[in-house]
Amino acid sequence: MKTIVLLFLTVSSISFAQLPKNLLNDIQKDYTYSEYTGSIYMNLSYKESSVIHEKSTTYHAKLRYNIHEDAMEYKEKSNLYELIKNQTTHVRIDDNYFYYCDFKNQRGHNKSGYYILVELTNLYSIYKKITLSMENSVNQRVIGNASNEPGKIVQNITYYIEEEGVIMELPLNKKEMLATFSDKENELKEYLKKEKIRLKKEEDLIRFVARYNALKSSNPNSSNSLLTNTLRGN
Repeated sequence: MKTIVLLFLTVSSISFAQLPKNLLNDIQKDYTYSEYTGSIYMNLSYKESSVIHEKSTTYHAKLRYNIHEDAMEYKEKSNLYELIKNQTTHVRIDDNYFYYCDFKNQRGHNKSGYYILVELTNLYSIYKKITLSMENSVNQRVIGNASNEPGKIVQNITYYIEEEGVIMELPLNKKEMLATFSDKENELKEYLKKEKIRLKKEEDLIRFVARYNALKSSNPNSSNSLLTNTLRGN
């Protein structure tokens, strides 16, 4: 993963090439949900993006991320495509770095998909993943109601810590977070209070995990793994 990030950092020095068809799959239809407000796309419009293929070069294309299908969409005239999903093709849209990862959770269940890299260290990484929830309106829940009142599409962000391909969800609730990293609960509780950490702020979440890492590293009898001794198994 470290090499991948270096590729992104040097993107400005690489000449762009057109996106080749062997990196694309056909899409049979466009996805619309007219009965809901909100969008299944991270951004409605196609945006200038960098597509880095580790085995070849960097490509330039206008893409949009379809959260519902977990797909990078590309349009050429009237034809719709999605970028192939593999671990050697990565995407940058604005300041978001997307990686298609074949992660497992702590129970060994597959958690493959596009993740946005948030923080990278020698020991662990922090990612976030965007998902959707579709909420029906009150009238839609009533059988036989003829109202056209729309439901709502809500975009949700979940944060994960990753070590060696295994991920664990990072709760944004103070009590749950302290229970997750219970082996350093007292020290972390003091840190949260002293530094006025708000776990729902991304930068504060990064600081919190870094503090936990520092606490574990300072104990010679402690495992270097941040996922050791945690109580939360996703």
